[in-house]
Amino acid sequence: MDERKHEHHEHSGHESMKHEHHEHSGHESMKHEHHEHSGHDHHSHHEHMVADFRKRFWISLILTIPVLALSPLVQKLFGLSDVLRFSGDLYVLFGISTIIYFYGGYPFLKGFYEELKEKRPGMMTLIAVAISTAYIYSSTVVFGLEGEIFFWELATLIDIMLLGHWIEMKSVMGASRALEELAKLMPSDAHKLMPDGSLVDIPLEELKTGDIVVVKPGEKVPADGIIIEGESSLNESMLTGESKPVTKKKNDLIIGGSINGEGSLKVKVKNTGKDSYLSQVIELVKEAQESKSKTQDLANRAAVWLTGIALSAGALTFFVWTWIMEKSFVFALERTVTVMVITCPHALGLAVPLVVAVSTAISAKNGLLIRDRVAFERARNIQAIVFDKTGTLTMGKFGVTDIINLSKDMTEEDILNYAASIELHSEHPIAKAIANAAKNRMKVDNFKAIPGKGAEGNVEGKHVMVVSPGYLRENNIKVENKKIDELHSAGKTVVYVLIDSELKGAIALADIIRPESKEAIAKLKEMGIKCMMLTGDNKQVAKWVADELGLDEYFAEVLPHEKSQKIKEIQSRNLVVAMTGDGVNDAPALVQADVGIAIGAGTDVAVESADIVLVRSDPRDVVAIIGLAKNTYKKMIENLLWATGYNVIAIPLAAGVLYNWGILLSPALGAVFMSLSTVIVAINAKLLKLEK
Repeated sequence: MDERKHEHHEHSGHESMKHEHHEHSGHESMKHEHHEHSGHDHHSHHEHMVADFRKRFWISLILTIPVLALSPLVQKLFGLSDVLRFSGDLYVLFGISTIIYFYGGYPFLKGFYEELKEKRPGMMTLIAVAISTAYIYSSTVVFGLEGEIFFWELATLIDIMLLGHWIEMKSVMGASRALEELAKLMPSDAHKLMPDGSLVDIPLEELKTGDIVVVKPGEKVPADGIIIEGESSLNESMLTGESKPVTKKKNDLIIGGSINGEGSLKVKVKNTGKDSYLSQVIELVKEAQESKSKTQDLANRAAVWLTGIALSAGALTFFVWTWIMEKSFVFALERTVTVMVITCPHALGLAVPLVVAVSTAISAKNGLLIRDRVAFERARNIQAIVFDKTGTLTMGKFGVTDIINLSKDMTEEDILNYAASIELHSEHPIAKAIANAAKNRMKVDNFKAIPGKGAEGNVEGKHVMVVSPGYLRENNIKVENKKIDELHSAGKTVVYVLIDSELKGAIALADIIRPESKEAIAKLKEMGIKCMMLTGDNKQVAKWVADELGLDEYFAEVLPHEKSQKIKEIQSRNLVVAMTGDGVNDAPALVQADVGIAIGAGTDVAVESADIVLVRSDPRDVVAIIGLAKNTYKKMIENLLWATGYNVIAIPLAAGVLYNWGILLSPALGAVFMSLSTVIVAINAKLLKLEK
């Protein structure tokens, strides 16, 4: 990655998340080498650039005031020539303008040099040509050449362009800290079991393969390893996307970064450092970040055309007036300079940044955070959306979905209340879900856990047991119920309630589908977008969720490292693909997708790997962000048309095509045209709205 350069662009979106090398050059004056694990350095560099543009803008703006006051054209326009003229005033004007040209114009001149070096003219070339033409011509006029002074034009153009950069960079600022966030999932130290039986806390980097560590309830597992003693349920959802807590016992493999549940475990360390599962996910994220495609920016394309038009129109104007019309050199030069200066519309520098700033502000107010503008613009073309299941389409937590009453003398509510009263005393995630689902819970006496099978106790004089299907099999209790069979085939977890040794009912649990998911999928399908789902869960669970939501396609039992591969497969169908997810295991897929959308309520790493972050865990916000992307792009096109369209009239008039009819566009009138174009662009950007 060390050879790859970050190029910060005139209108590039800065690719703050992707570390991409773009086709257009923009702020290449600020190129810097991208070093390994440079998320933080890149972020600091970006902040430094924002501060630099802000400083250059304010200093240039303050210096523009005396430039305007001392410019003969402006004095004449406001009838202040007699008041503001003094001996040597033009030399003072030249001095202040020189500071603005070299200090305020530095980023553009440096960018112009970089664009020429790479033989890729763009916005920087257009700005540099305009300000240099104005500066060199005006300087020669101050020192004796007959003609108009354009220093006021030079100063205002630099101010506007600096403002455009500052607005854009502020609005899209954000850096990729995905690798840092992944590393944060690991605990800082581990409880190492010494040969004498004592526990010593050691830093994670000192752990070696073969070490024995103790993982207490509620703690993060410090490294990949094999359980040699103990049993517990582990929450691996942030790593694997598996919604159900996974029961782990002796000889089972556990992943570093997963969260231990209720039991204490002794673990023999298997993989550490680069060999660990988490490090491999980090590597996938890094690879996907490095392999992103190059993107060309709209405004830059317009700038390339305008640069060609400016140089061609300027040369043609000079040739026609000197050789064909046989006018004086001074007259021809003034017409040429007027054409060159007018061709660089102030509005073009603001056309895209203003829309970016407005759309970023609108989206932020609505809980839609745009981290990468180029990918956000790409969202308007999305043809397929791949949703992660756990925590995205579903709540990401266990809940009661069905209660089956097998008794004639009890209600479903009674069965739930008896079960919840018992489960209230258990730490197991399934128990907690049942306890949370009931409204009324009763006092329990003689509570006792049945290891690996459930729990029991006395409730209001009745002996109540909440047990697993395994307990029923061991005790030859047969259940014949079509509904329960359906629940099992849907991949739901089913527990049974026995009261005084009689089977009274069953409770089914699953990861609960978000109520908003169905509406979001329906709206996306209306937009002609294919809706798909990726999950680490089994096929029965995946099919149940897909059927409930009406998805077009689903992929089940997908291992975390295979998720980005699945995205590639879907992309190979020539589809523009968005990925929406919230877990660490989604990070490589989020980066691989054409547009990565993270549910903000998820893990930080998913947020940092994404182009767009949804603060709320509401899939309907995916619909909103696509709508905003379409509207934003429309406004950008409209603004670029306004910003460049006036050249159709301004250039021929500035060149003097109507000279024989007594019509010649003066620089002052050209300035009015430009101002009008800038105002229209600003108003149009403000009209952008979020359509949900």
